[in-house]
Amino acid sequence: MTTFTYSSKFPETFVFGVAAASAQIEGAAFADGKGESVWDHFARIPGKVVGGDNLDVACDHYNRFDEDFALMASLGVKHYRLSIAWPRIYPKGDDQLNQAGLDFYHRLFASMAKHGITPWVTMFHWDLPQALEEKGGWTSRATADAFRIYADTIVKAFSGVVKNWITLNEIRCFTVLGYGTGTKAPGRKESDAVVNQTYHVALLCHGHGVAAVRAHGGPGARVGLTDNCDVAVPVTETPADIAAAKAWFSDKNAHILGAIHGKGYSEYYLQREGANAPAWEAGDFDLISQPTDFLGLNIYTATYIRAASGAAFPRGYEALKLPANYPRADSVWLNMIPQAIYWAPRMCQELYEHKSIYITENGCGYDVEPVENGEVIDLHRRDYVRNHLREVHRAISDGVPIDGYFLWSFIDNYEWEDGYARRFGIVHCDFKTQMRTPKLSARYYSRVMQERKIL
Repeated sequence: MTTFTYSSKFPETFVFGVAAASAQIEGAAFADGKGESVWDHFARIPGKVVGGDNLDVACDHYNRFDEDFALMASLGVKHYRLSIAWPRIYPKGDDQLNQAGLDFYHRLFASMAKHGITPWVTMFHWDLPQALEEKGGWTSRATADAFRIYADTIVKAFSGVVKNWITLNEIRCFTVLGYGTGTKAPGRKESDAVVNQTYHVALLCHGHGVAAVRAHGGPGARVGLTDNCDVAVPVTETPADIAAAKAWFSDKNAHILGAIHGKGYSEYYLQREGANAPAWEAGDFDLISQPTDFLGLNIYTATYIRAASGAAFPRGYEALKLPANYPRADSVWLNMIPQAIYWAPRMCQELYEHKSIYITENGCGYDVEPVENGEVIDLHRRDYVRNHLREVHRAISDGVPIDGYFLWSFIDNYEWEDGYARRFGIVHCDFKTQMRTPKLSARYYSRVMQERKIL
């Protein structure tokens, strides 16, 4: 038996890739019949986005995709997670099909094939058609009906070239941050009851996405959800702290992962939410809980958990507050806890019995990354990637079924409410000239992909 160490290569079947999202990179916000998205609308509300930035041009990927795929190929990228823009396909969400939108993605996929890059397609990455928002958005079951039409359309259209499908990206972001705190599009501040109902509508969409792939995906098609679960890291790797962290993880993720895998909402979740719990109809969970082929996890940071007892800790755990000087990226929420990428997949395997897990996003954002002498020395990002890959490697050695890793992001882009001020890319984008410059982290990751080991 060969010992699996940090110097060992990743399994031959392990997928290395990069990721991006349509709204953040494409630009051409109103070209060729595309409809307005909630983010196109939100960005034009004064004070909502840093610098008043909008998505009109972004990285101009709509016109530069072949150039971008050539750059990916030069770095050794063979797998790319992207999203399709719902408003390009159905400008109003659910009425008239925009053939020009389908034609664009046909050209894009043809370019990927030319450059030897396999697509991993997310059906929805936050760019809800504004017309649907005006009819209730994620508070309305009508949005799920519209998504069913959209999902059927794109899977039928691209079944010949796309075999890896992801239904939704990060349900809790476009729901609670879009309808609870209002910090993301559409910027609403609703009650807990309304926010909980948005979760349910999103879960229905997930179910429709799975059904679309099963019906129209063709031979070899696979489908899963990408979730940004709340991640627990035990303070010590002792049985007591590990059990406490697992209990916290189960509780915090009951409304999404728990609901999908439990074929309904848990008694704990319903009791916790009380009158604010979401309503559902007969047959909803038959749709929501259809088996999937993999789980995608977007992992950036975590919460430290330890075992605790007494009246103040009825669930047997305590979440610890981080010190003010705990290391983090320029994104204030992104604390540096690389063990997150070990524990989240492990807990998903143990709690939900997943047989295949992909890290569909992992990366870090910084505000100042200048090009100097033709390069960007982003050693902080290199270190972030390296440290997280070590934990992925560790998980695999412990039998956790992690089958791939997609680095976020391929290129600096429109970072939602932070506009163009925050950079997550391994390729620098000059948003004035559209010049692309691979950073040191890109060169590092390129070698990792080539040699299939941590360097």
